[in-house]
Amino acid sequence: MNTAPRRARWLVPVVLLLVWLGVGGTLGPYAGKLGEVATNDQAAFLPRSAESTKVLDAREAFDQSESLPAIVVWTADGKRVTELQRAAATRAVAGLDRDAGVVGRPSPAIVSEDGLAMQAVVQLRPDLGEELPAALDEVRRAAKDVPDASAEIAGPAASQEDLSDAFAGIDGLLLGVALGAVLLILLLVYRSVLLPLVIILGSVFALGLACAVVYALADRDVVRVDGQVQGILSILVIGAATDYALLLAARFREELAVRGDRAEAALAAVRRSCGAITASAATVALGLLALLASDLTNNRALGPVGAIGIVCAVLSTLTFLPAVLALLGRAAYWPSRPKPSDASVEGHGVWRRVAAKVDRRPRRTWVVTALALTALAAFAPSLSARGVPLDEIFVGDAPSVAAQQTLGEHFPGGSGNPAVIIADADRAERVTAAARGTEGVASAGAVSASGRPGAGEPLVVDGRVRIDATLEAAADSTAAKRTVERLREAVHAVPGADALVGGYTAQQYDVQQTAARDRTTIVPVVLGIILVILVLLLRSLLVPVLLVATVALNFLATLGVSALVFEHLLGFSGTDASVPLYGFVFLVALGVDYNIFLMSRVREEALVHGPRQGVLRGLTTTGGVITSAGVVLAATFAALMVIPLAFLLQIAFIVAFGVLLDTLVVRSLLVPALMIDIGPRAWWPSALSKAGDGRTEGSQRAA
Repeated sequence: MNTAPRRARWLVPVVLLLVWLGVGGTLGPYAGKLGEVATNDQAAFLPRSAESTKVLDAREAFDQSESLPAIVVWTADGKRVTELQRAAATRAVAGLDRDAGVVGRPSPAIVSEDGLAMQAVVQLRPDLGEELPAALDEVRRAAKDVPDASAEIAGPAASQEDLSDAFAGIDGLLLGVALGAVLLILLLVYRSVLLPLVIILGSVFALGLACAVVYALADRDVVRVDGQVQGILSILVIGAATDYALLLAARFREELAVRGDRAEAALAAVRRSCGAITASAATVALGLLALLASDLTNNRALGPVGAIGIVCAVLSTLTFLPAVLALLGRAAYWPSRPKPSDASVEGHGVWRRVAAKVDRRPRRTWVVTALALTALAAFAPSLSARGVPLDEIFVGDAPSVAAQQTLGEHFPGGSGNPAVIIADADRAERVTAAARGTEGVASAGAVSASGRPGAGEPLVVDGRVRIDATLEAAADSTAAKRTVERLREAVHAVPGADALVGGYTAQQYDVQQTAARDRTTIVPVVLGIILVILVLLLRSLLVPVLLVATVALNFLATLGVSALVFEHLLGFSGTDASVPLYGFVFLVALGVDYNIFLMSRVREEALVHGPRQGVLRGLTTTGGVITSAGVVLAATFAALMVIPLAFLLQIAFIVAFGVLLDTLVVRSLLVPALMIDIGPRAWWPSALSKAGDGRTEGSQRAA
């Protein structure tokens, strides 16, 4: 007997396993190093063409040195501030030197109109990085020298410190929670020792490879990474790799029960599941790449980074996992053993009963399900995407938020975050007058060489001046954004001024408007991409349209539930402007995954057993694995909640709830019932549309 071919057959999985062990050993550490090339500078993620972005570029010429403002605010426990306290506050901040990271001279302490508080602005170096907490601690120690007064720090420097603290656990804590949740679910569902560990190992290898690629690109400024993108990448790779691995492992179990030979079973499992896995991955990757059409830089950053993660997840699933399964064989499922019934509908009792119930009354099933989802979708318009107020950005207490609230109680709401106007110097007075006359503006003045507005002759740079306008409303409020709209109209109307309005509030307003435009552009693109992939995979026109419609309905229903939960249970007054778009891309692309897994198996069974039996057998055989995959993906996205940021919590809830709704309702009830009710015509124009539905006259379904 010639043993050479047999040895060669085992050589491939051994080589693949060694390659992936090498990848894990050399590239695995990059999963913890991605933070080295990440930036949480929110100014870097503004709309590229927005007016506020142009102002940000123009105002740099007026800054004698780049800085990061820290606003110190003192209160005297309800008592009026004394002259002694004001002088002590001025001395305290003036005593800070460059060793503390201070740039220029801090402003003198200013007492509020109600006399109950005072503030001073300390400019810090923007490149402090990990030294920022130490610099702010120096400012806090100096601020404590004011007698009988308590001090807090607000402003961009304090917010950046809190943001860095929020992302501090993104490498270890987030990854640990996600992997722990996946491992626990797999152990409970599959009751196997080795298979969950193999699947987890494959997802970790995929994440290490993805992080290494992203690290190399970010280090060369090819892609941008911030804490949000970093966290989503980890969750996306783990969730996708686990989902694809579950599909392939389930198919391997079926093939192993029939063939007996583990190498042949592994090859057959790859061959029969490759189409569904690659089509599924393509929908997610191309859907993410559609974010490149966004004008928001952080959206554009997520597109290629996420797509890289998905590609790495597919590579791991189709190479590492089959190699390990081929080597382990039945041992992978120990202590259970693959049985011949695993390869037939008889081995799936629960889902056989679900399929029978759907088959008995398909029309009633899909009508009731669709009406219920539509009722939930009716609440979707109530989800506000006008941005998250500053006091809701962080989940739980954040010192910078408390300090900003104190500042807003005693000073105009926009103190510390003025609207910045750049205009021609010879029109400075008229622009300043127009700004002061705008409803909602508390004060306005041209910035002098000292860096303070109205404190001397305006600083002129290249024939332009900077005018700071303090708003009456809090800088993150809807009222402030409306003031910015009016302010822009007022200063734009000054002839020859060529005025531009920027600043924090204008940036938030521009992000909100850009996000709305992005939704109208990207949503149709993503739907079109998904539709084309489904048409190519299923070789039908009507089925893909139905699948896209059901997934879109699921998304709207999820938004409706989210609107109720966010407002009435979690107390959010709104969501970040990008949350609906992120939710759409993830939920629609990932939701189509499960329909692809189902319908590719339905088509395979329909070619042998007819369209109706194809639906029933496809639902029965894929029910368990798809449900498990949905629960795992929901759990991995839910892990984002450990990062105390409203944006990530909202994304986590939308995706986790939406995936479960899609897995348990849309894929299990709505889609199969629709397919059975429509019959073979759903497969038009393929040959399946001309097949019979497989029923005898005496067993016609009840509508």
